[in-house]
Amino acid sequence: MNKQVLIVGCGDLGTALAHQLQDQGFNPIGVRRSSAINSTFPYIKADVTSPASLSAIEALNPSVLVYCVAASAQTDENYRQHYVDGLRYVLEALRGASNLKHVFFVSSTRVYGQISEALLDEAVPASPSDFGGQRLLEAEALLANAHQAWTYTSLRLTGIYGPGRTRMLNLAASTLQWPQQNSWTNRIHRDDAAAFIQHLIQMKLRQQPLQDCYVVTDSCPAPQHEVLHWIAKH
Repeated sequence: MNKQVLIVGCGDLGTALAHQLQDQGFNPIGVRRSSAINSTFPYIKADVTSPASLSAIEALNPSVLVYCVAASAQTDENYRQHYVDGLRYVLEALRGASNLKHVFFVSSTRVYGQISEALLDEAVPASPSDFGGQRLLEAEALLANAHQAWTYTSLRLTGIYGPGRTRMLNLAASTLQWPQQNSWTNRIHRDDAAAFIQHLIQMKLRQQPLQDCYVVTDSCPAPQHEVLHWIAKH
């Protein structure tokens, strides 16, 4: 298995993953909409919502594809374009990639719309309650039903925190902004999420079996108000 990894959606998480892979001797290639990036690895400017722009990746033959795009708007149409149609277009562009052994789709725990005090893990059926969760689950199903020679894994990430992510910091600044419902929250640091994906790629390289789905989180759920209290004090 060669060490070329194609990362489609090379933003914050994808770039962190690429750097970690480089440190482990892999050859990452990034795909992103914008050309504004200072990078130590090659990347291609393309838009997953525009099939014609993906012609540049047709000649690539990676052993691993990581699809980790982000929607550009919180609308059903935008989610469909980026997660469902975009994934389909990328897989079509790589249909001649004979070296492709595994596809990772970065999804979200948004597919779990249940309101419950019970622990949610990979054994719990997804039950989305909004358009975002529905589209992500639709993309997961598209991947599962592709019937190709490669295997696949959906990665359901919880909320990512780390450099440049200020939503919780902004919320903590004033209790007037805090959500009325003190719901449970789960988080994962960007670098930890990247490290987990990199670990799975290493496992695949060693021909170790992978699950079809992983919930990716720090395993320390906490009430949202508790997290905001802690941030406000520090």
